[in-house]
Amino acid sequence: MSASAVSPDPETEPPPDGPPPAVDDQGPGPGGEGPREPRWARPLVAVVAAVGLLLLGAAAGLLIGLPGSSSTTTPAADSVDVGFAQDMTVHHEQAVQMAAWERDHTTDPVLHQLAYDIESTQTQQIGRMQGWLGLWGQASLPVGGHHMAWMSGAMSHDHGGSMTSGGVATMPGMASDEDLKRLRAATGKDLDVLFLQLMLRHHEGGTSMLQYAAQHADVPEVRNLASQMLSSQTSEAAYMKQLLAQRGGQPLPL
Repeated sequence: MSASAVSPDPETEPPPDGPPPAVDDQGPGPGGEGPREPRWARPLVAVVAAVGLLLLGAAAGLLIGLPGSSSTTTPAADSVDVGFAQDMTVHHEQAVQMAAWERDHTTDPVLHQLAYDIESTQTQQIGRMQGWLGLWGQASLPVGGHHMAWMSGAMSHDHGGSMTSGGVATMPGMASDEDLKRLRAATGKDLDVLFLQLMLRHHEGGTSMLQYAAQHADVPEVRNLASQMLSSQTSEAAYMKQLLAQRGGQPLPL
């Protein structure tokens, strides 16, 4: 029998190049270019990612106080560590809110990436701080409606008057309800400029808290996180000033 008459062995024949064709439950995309992503996929992925970041941050926060940790004491309710974690959680939550809105509504890819980075980073940091507060047996948010009382030794600041033992009603850099309303109503370039203005002011307003916690917190992990936040937000603020200038905007006064 000639070699040409021998049929190939189906068990030893090499598979065709490339992966098997995918089953497309959604049908072809526009122009027939391939499978279309399910409409529910992106929101679901975003939710899963946010929850994952929070859980990861909380797990990292709970490492404080475990065997091998450099922290051996539990901070008191009126400590710099607790006050910083509570107030910075509130401060970060508003930044995450503004960044999420910009990410979902901007048409500028540069602003989309910046907003995504801020949202992701600060969501993870919130998780860490909430993990610490839970481990310490402290409230997750400030009690009494005032902020920054843990900075009673700090110098006066430009937003809300001099620092007192009772703290302040509004932290520096926070956007007002009217600011947030204008952000949600803006579109196009106006949206991008307003987002940059509000987020830049927000970053600059948190600087005094980050500096104070980096210098005066008792727990080394808290000091380290505050220092990391200060470094990253200082860099982001400089970048936002450049983006704002390129789009014809000016920074808002603190």
